[in-house]
Amino acid sequence: MFERIERGWELTKQSIKVLKADKELLVFPLVSGIACLAILASFMAPVILNESLRDQVEKMVDDRSPVLWVVLFLFYFITYFIVIFFNSAMVACAIVRFRGGDPTIGTGLSAAGSRLPQILGWALVSATVGMLLNALERNKRGRSVASFVSGIIGAAWTVMTYFVVPVLVVEKLGPIGAIKRSVSVVRETWGESLTSNFGIGIIVFLANIPGLLAIFGGGYLIQGGHTVLGIPIIIAGVAWMILVGLVSSALTAISQAGLYLYAADGKVPNGYDPDAFQHAFLQGK
Repeated sequence: MFERIERGWELTKQSIKVLKADKELLVFPLVSGIACLAILASFMAPVILNESLRDQVEKMVDDRSPVLWVVLFLFYFITYFIVIFFNSAMVACAIVRFRGGDPTIGTGLSAAGSRLPQILGWALVSATVGMLLNALERNKRGRSVASFVSGIIGAAWTVMTYFVVPVLVVEKLGPIGAIKRSVSVVRETWGESLTSNFGIGIIVFLANIPGLLAIFGGGYLIQGGHTVLGIPIIIAGVAWMILVGLVSSALTAISQAGLYLYAADGKVPNGYDPDAFQHAFLQGK
């Protein structure tokens, strides 16, 4: 566990250096999050505000109406498209930086826009897999087994598709080709050492603790009658966790781009310290 934290911390430190050079990358996860919330609101608001529509939806849920599955799939597809589009923009900017350029927000948006067919195709595949995993997990027969199987398949899918976005951005492959290429990179270059990247997740979890403490502390103060003091503390905690989430998304995109370029070219990307980079990821091999 401690070795994973160390390797994840090394990657985080190296990726932070890159993020400091391109702070505008934080705009992409911010816009992506706002857009996803807007889509969620557009789907949920009519149901919440319209009692008649709410009754119809409840009836469709009870009857497992195909219409409900179509609407759910549409929600999945739009959400995946938004996330993949802005992730592609972040990865494109990171790759430009790694290759000695000076990317801008426009650079990322232009690159993602030029990959719209690939992004649409990958969003379609991702939404389909997401729907299938959701249906499997909600299977009432043998629910515990179904949830376990869904978790295993989901984890395997995450590993298999780890490099899909960088592949879409650089190689402009379709969904199937991108999956095959991603699996090839995982298997041939990173394999077992890929798990070291989970150390970043541990670092992010630790970074969220102050925000959680602030939220719970603020709630405790409010219950004790100190509302004026509690509310600002809760707002600060939520703001901190949002910031951590934005930084986490950007660092993940940067590390994916760096790992992919290293896997594809066999060279440590510009912006990373060669010794620290290799220590962080080759140690696990």
